[in-house]
Amino acid sequence: MTMPLHSDRNFDLATPSRRTRLLALVYGLLSYAVFLGTFIYAIGFVSGVLVPKTIDDGRTAPWSTALAINLALMSIFAVQHSGMARRAFKSFFARFFAPAVERSTFVLLASLSLILLFWQWQPLSSVVWKIDGPVFAGAVAAGAAIGWIIVLYSTFLISHFELFGLTQVITHFMGRVAQPIKFKTPGLYRLVRHPIYLGFIIAFWSTPLMTVGHFLFASITTGYIFLGIWLEERDLVAFFGDEYRKYRERVAMLLPGLF
Repeated sequence: MTMPLHSDRNFDLATPSRRTRLLALVYGLLSYAVFLGTFIYAIGFVSGVLVPKTIDDGRTAPWSTALAINLALMSIFAVQHSGMARRAFKSFFARFFAPAVERSTFVLLASLSLILLFWQWQPLSSVVWKIDGPVFAGAVAAGAAIGWIIVLYSTFLISHFELFGLTQVITHFMGRVAQPIKFKTPGLYRLVRHPIYLGFIIAFWSTPLMTVGHFLFASITTGYIFLGIWLEERDLVAFFGDEYRKYRERVAMLLPGLF
């Protein structure tokens, strides 16, 4: 995974008013703030710490009802995330809005769909596994923390602020046109193509207490990650051509030297 094609640097070359550019900047800043709060909450939600409602909290509904609601919530996120990430949607969006706010809109709606998931998630509390020993339980919890660190660190390797829309609205506000995307593979991207996704998988599965609800969440999101990789790499090949094909041949997808 290199610079995700979720971001779009083809900003409108027309010069909008300063007020319009200021509104786009404020919108981008607010979208980033919502994302940041959502990301922090997501860590607590999955890890089961420091937030009002975690993946195992809440009123217990009948098993079939809880399953249906949870699958619907994850489907909403998947449809929004995959649909808006495609270049066809970007082209459609640019017909009506400034391309500079496309990424911020993607980030905002993804965050809102996650907030809905956190709010309405139905716990399924039957235990799949439980690690009681403090040493082993602590090691597994540390693994989850490492996963989240990999996610955040990897975003900064490829341009965190562009990934989440700030670069676009700031550049737009200043009346400049951003430079074209360049193919790059810094740091962890030399070891695996998708370190962000690897971090999420580690974080979602590393828990000393795995309930059925958590297992459902981890399983569905892992499956969605593999679908997302397929869709994203298709776009990356279309955009970078042979350069990305050669990168894909020499660098593993998620596990260095294996897969």
